[in-house]
Amino acid sequence: MVTIDESIDVERPVSIVYDQWTQFEEFPCFMRRIKQVEQLDAVRTHWIAQLGWKTKEWFAVILEQVPDKKIAWRSVSGGVNFGQVEFTAIDQNRTRLTLRLNYEPEGVGEKLGDLLGLVSGGIERDLNRFKRFIESRAVPTGNWRGVIQGASIDLPKSIPF
Repeated sequence: MVTIDESIDVERPVSIVYDQWTQFEEFPCFMRRIKQVEQLDAVRTHWIAQLGWKTKEWFAVILEQVPDKKIAWRSVSGGVNFGQVEFTAIDQNRTRLTLRLNYEPEGVGEKLGDLLGLVSGGIERDLNRFKRFIESRAVPTGNWRGVIQGASIDLPKSIPF
């Protein structure tokens, strides 16, 4: 299991940074490897990523979501990944975003990429792109202010979990 911890300070109020991060379907705008995210409902998401020559697909659930504080998730199909992002107000107009991602590299290519720091470097670049993305806007592209705590995973049979 690999753990990546990355933080970045963003020149926007915590509510704007949090609101933008809740717009998962916008992630391809600043995360290079993420090609598509579909928000299925309040707790379920479907992800498609391009990792080198390999397309990966997985479903994830949001386990905890507290507005302006934290979002925690885990995959329920595809490769093992889980983590959380925390939002900390530094002052009225500045926010620290801290991302912790845990994942299990699959296959020789992913293990080699991890050893070379390609994943952690990619995440650092993604966070920098997110910073530029949100700092270039006066308002986020949307928001979701709901609270999720201890989400139960009662999934319909039509989704392959």
